[in-house]
Amino acid sequence: MGLAAPAALDQPQALNAELLALVDAPGVDAFPTVVSSERLCRRPIDLNQAGVGHALAGDNLFHGSSLTSATVTQAAGAIAQLGAEPWPRIHPLAAEARVPVLMYHDVLEPPEVFFDLTPADFEAHLKTILDSGLTPISPDQLVQHLRTGVALPEKPVLITFDDGYLGHYEHVYPLLQKYQVPATFFVFPGKVDGTVAGRSTLTWDQLKTMAADPLVTIASHSVTHPPDLRDLSDEELVYEVVESKRQLEAQLGVPMRYFSYPTGHYNERVAQAVADAGYMAGFTMRQDDEKFAGASESLLAIERFGQSNLQALLNVAWGGPTAETGAMPAAIADSAFNFATPVAVRKIDREDQSFSLIRGGHPVTIHANSRYQLPEMLAGTNIAGAVDGGFFSLKYLDSNVMIGPVLSQSTRRFVPGYPGETPKLNGRPLVLMAPDRVEFVPFEADRHNTLAGLAQQLPGVTDAFVAAGWLVKDGLPQPASTFGTLFDYDARRHRAFWGINTAGQPVVGVTHTMVDSVQLGELLHQAGLRDAVMLDSGASASLAYQGDSLVGYIPRPVPHLVGLVPPDAHNGSPCPLVLDRENPTTIPR
Repeated sequence: MGLAAPAALDQPQALNAELLALVDAPGVDAFPTVVSSERLCRRPIDLNQAGVGHALAGDNLFHGSSLTSATVTQAAGAIAQLGAEPWPRIHPLAAEARVPVLMYHDVLEPPEVFFDLTPADFEAHLKTILDSGLTPISPDQLVQHLRTGVALPEKPVLITFDDGYLGHYEHVYPLLQKYQVPATFFVFPGKVDGTVAGRSTLTWDQLKTMAADPLVTIASHSVTHPPDLRDLSDEELVYEVVESKRQLEAQLGVPMRYFSYPTGHYNERVAQAVADAGYMAGFTMRQDDEKFAGASESLLAIERFGQSNLQALLNVAWGGPTAETGAMPAAIADSAFNFATPVAVRKIDREDQSFSLIRGGHPVTIHANSRYQLPEMLAGTNIAGAVDGGFFSLKYLDSNVMIGPVLSQSTRRFVPGYPGETPKLNGRPLVLMAPDRVEFVPFEADRHNTLAGLAQQLPGVTDAFVAAGWLVKDGLPQPASTFGTLFDYDARRHRAFWGINTAGQPVVGVTHTMVDSVQLGELLHQAGLRDAVMLDSGASASLAYQGDSLVGYIPRPVPHLVGLVPPDAHNGSPCPLVLDRENPTTIPR
């Protein structure tokens, strides 16, 4: 069924012109008419400048909130943590990974108990780990992964030692240096001081030498190594977790971020004491049913495997869903979005399925004046790669009428959806793009069919359209029940999609083989996408890179695309899309 011309919308209430001159809210003064290029793509003012927060206080455009410097600072802090689970929860993507934490005890010659290793045994372990392609990591890397879901190297492993034996300095530390392998040592000061009787022990001087090496992380293992922290009084428990941290930090001059429960015993009270003492994470152990770190109860109870399990773990360790080029750089680990990486293409073949992904750059859209092949629309632009976009009316061969509202940098115009059609789109993904972020939210016709509604949903919005359905949402592939009555969601077809991966990069792509929506969601989840939505598929599915089509057929011409602009192809403008106005595909009618 075709779409009629969009009906005129009611004019909004008059807004304070002086306020709008101060606050560069894109398009607010033009609702619902054409959005001027001057206002849509102007860089917003600094809200920290004197007097702005006071001027905005109570204005209904900002929902009555007072945008003081403190508010802006708090918002910036919240944005910096986007993508991380509230501490101490484990991120769902990390739960999908298989990251083993290995636990060792003493290394000496000859061994004294069954879990001791000789120096030759431990060196053989290190060689096996490296020869099998495992990548030893630090506890900081592990905790970052567990909080954010950011992928680790393909086959990660964390190596830990308990108790602080002399063999850790005489045998283990030289081997770590020889093979350049990081490891973590859980130490209890009572042993180092000699107040707790037992086997050989490290000295404070030896610990200081080790702690100064970037390969080594020293962590707390209580003060006296009680057999069960759960049996202690509140005062005794606080002493064991707090005093251990204090003594180790005072002696070594490095922070104690991690705690290992002696013999692995803990409960909610013990874990709370560890949290209250200021540790970032706690490590446990168990006699059987050992688990990967992602299966831990929380960051306060990270699971470990005994060292005897090494052989069984060699071929199953996995760092989790990755961006196509590997783990996310540490510099952007706490960032929700990263629009500053080069644009690159990759084809992925998995069993009976094949698909291509283009990732990186800054996401933009083009709403052309008619229907074209993607290479035609990309001519004269600064877009490196693109996929066909939202759904459009098939009533006329040259129609550019979209199903639902559309806003694009190419026209800098908002076109509302036909009022008789938009309620049928409720619940489908509304794609919103702004200079520093993307949102995928359920479309609500009553709220989102005006430019004012889009700007309230995402201030600074530059592009918007309605997609078909979520393939991956909040890091999880979507089951059949989420597609509702979407036509042919379960049919095997060529499909087009776009989304954001776990590294915060935009990704566009198509399948080269026939696939249903549920299976595609699972494939994209495995490929490292944290959010992905389905675009116009079947005959319209198209993908282009550097001006060339990447599909082996001639797709149906389309009026809309999602593109990726390389970071070196624009000057940092809020609207990075650059068009050749001589190109007839982008001349608005």
